[in-house]
Amino acid sequence: MAPLIGITTSSRVNPNSGWLYNVAYVGIMQAVADAGGLPVLIPVCVNESTLRGIYRRLDGLLLPGGGDVDPRYYGALAHPQTGTPDDAQDAAELLLARWAVEDDLPVFGICRGHQVLNVALGGTLIQDIPSQLQTPLVHDVPKPAPRSTIAHEVEIVGHSRLARILEATRIPVNSLHHQSIERPAAGLIVTACSRDGVIEATELPDRRFVLTVQWHPEDLYLSDAAMKRLFSAFVEAANGHSAA
Repeated sequence: MAPLIGITTSSRVNPNSGWLYNVAYVGIMQAVADAGGLPVLIPVCVNESTLRGIYRRLDGLLLPGGGDVDPRYYGALAHPQTGTPDDAQDAAELLLARWAVEDDLPVFGICRGHQVLNVALGGTLIQDIPSQLQTPLVHDVPKPAPRSTIAHEVEIVGHSRLARILEATRIPVNSLHHQSIERPAAGLIVTACSRDGVIEATELPDRRFVLTVQWHPEDLYLSDAAMKRLFSAFVEAANGHSAA
């Protein structure tokens, strides 16, 4: 059977009705399905017991992009440019990330998910790149530019899992973030950076598959075989967990 891939949702309030929804980006679900996984959305509005029940049925966990993580989770005060936190999403994703690492469940983190995993394991974040980091690179491509717009290149550590999957040590990527990893968590290996030093990818080498990227491969995989291989490698690892 195809592996069940849990994708966390975020909270959204309908401005017209005031009703609360849990939602997810369609591109993520399509990328997982096209790689052979069965995407299932994880609500963040449920209690821990229900969340744990959902988690136990998963073969892989995908932490997607989204808003800013509440800085209290890494012992910092909020920067003026830090967005209003999604308390339910923060709490659910941090729990899920810790459970998955502890249980060696395959994890793929994208953008916010890249940052969430780092925070879950004890790392910290730069809360606003434009005001805290002197860089000529654009890390948050302004609207209405497409999400697939290439922003800069990243350099990848040659012996990393990421380099083996992408079959490259330098790639162009899109970029849609204003925060980034500051101090990596203990045990988390940095495997890619942009030329200004922003951490663009991490992995846990002692786990079946724990890999995160700061860019958005779900917006590139249809035309970029290397990005497609990222999802395929994740789903393959999840399939191995399912068969174990």
